[in-house]
This record gives sequence, C-alpha cells and structure tokens, in this order.
Amino acid sequence: MRVVYGLNPVREVLRAGGEGLSELWLAEGGTRGAAFGELERLGRAAGAKVRSAPRAKLDRLAGTDRHQGVVAMVADFRYAEVEDLLAAARASGRPPLVVVLDGVEDPHNLGAIIRSAHALGAHGVVIPKDRAVGVTPAVAKASAGAVERCPVARVTNVSKTLEALKEAGIWSVALAADGDAPLGAVDLTGPIALVLGSEGEGLRPLVRKTCDHSARIPMSGDLDSLSVSASAAVALYEAARQRGR
Repeated sequence: MRVVYGLNPVREVLRAGGEGLSELWLAEGGTRGAAFGELERLGRAAGAKVRSAPRAKLDRLAGTDRHQGVVAMVADFRYAEVEDLLAAARASGRPPLVVVLDGVEDPHNLGAIIRSAHALGAHGVVIPKDRAVGVTPAVAKASAGAVERCPVARVTNVSKTLEALKEAGIWSVALAADGDAPLGAVDLTGPIALVLGSEGEGLRPLVRKTCDHSARIPMSGDLDSLSVSASAAVALYEAARQRGR
C-alpha cells in the first residue's frame, strides 16, 4: 500500500479510474470548496472509503504537512515494462520518445522529469532499480499526478536497456555539459531515448559510452550546467519543437 497526497496527484489517481484506491482522507474544517467535493464524489464512485479527519491526522498519514488536506491510500505503484513504453509509442503513431535516467536520487527531480515527460509527449521514463529513487509519495506529489499517466519502467541495467532499445531501432542521446554537439543540432525527430545522469556525478562512463550521440545545452550565463530536471525539460521541449508539437 502506498500513500498519495496533494490535490492534483489524488485527482489524477481518481480520474485514471481510482484502481487500487481503498481510502480517501479529507481534512476537516476550512473552506473545502468544489475541489474537495469533486474528490469525494470520485472517491465514492471508485468504491473507496471517504473519511474526514483533523489535519494532524493527515500529517501522520502522509508523513508531511504538504498534503493540501488530501491523502489517499492506494495499492503499490505498478511499474511498466520497457516494452509497454514502445507499445504506447506504436499506439500513438509517433516515433518513440523515452527518457532514460541513470541514478537520479532526488524525488523532486524525478517527479519533475515525469511531469515534463508527460506534458511534452514522451512515451515514458526508464529508471534503474538500484542507487536511484523509485516512485515514492514525494515523487507523485512533485509530478502533480503525472505518475498516473506517464509509464515508468524500472530496469536492472541501464546500459543493457540502451542496447536493447538500439536493437529496437531507438537511438540514444546522452545529455552532458561537455556533449559533442549543441542540443539543437541533434536530430530528435526519429525514435529517440534521451539519457540523463545523476545530480552529482552525471552519467556513468559505461552508460555514456553505450549512447549513440551526446549533446549539450548551450549556456550563456555564469553557470555551466542546469539541474537534471531542468535539463530534461529543455531536451524534451526541443524534441517536441522538432517534431512539430
């Protein structure tokens, strides 16, 4: 069982059908407004037990006070398979666009990347099982509920996954501060995997070596790089721009 908290994350669970939702907790008092009314209606329609409680109770359930008065108890997150991402691409009629992450550890970064991936047309996100954050309540909150819409696959070996994607006709582009070409000069219109590394170390050498191309985001300020979530958003926007979205 996992905890999902925040208005948008819980709303997305419900709008996606509410599968696995067992309890919906809403804060007592204050101005609940139309948003709470919609959540209560959708929760009951999904068969969940809808309960109200003081905010202190919700703080304990969520493990944080940043729940916006809404906490849901949902079945454990169901990770996709990489093939599910490719199937989503085939169903869309567009060339595959996936984001592959090598060791992102901050839940807010992962949540932001999933949100950008969903918003900018990617078919899913791939993360490693080890030495990386998984889909946690904080990730779901940071994604504004996009984890319920954007498939997330979890793999044992990132390098082998990139090799398998290559066999499926998908070229990989490593994002790095010292990439070979400016991002805008790289053709992102075909089947592409955008590959980004961890917050501190970036891409591991073997993962970068496995990639087909490397690209950098041109910088004009005093800083030489962006955060991994900002870099992912820029790269995804460039891919969407080139694809005419």
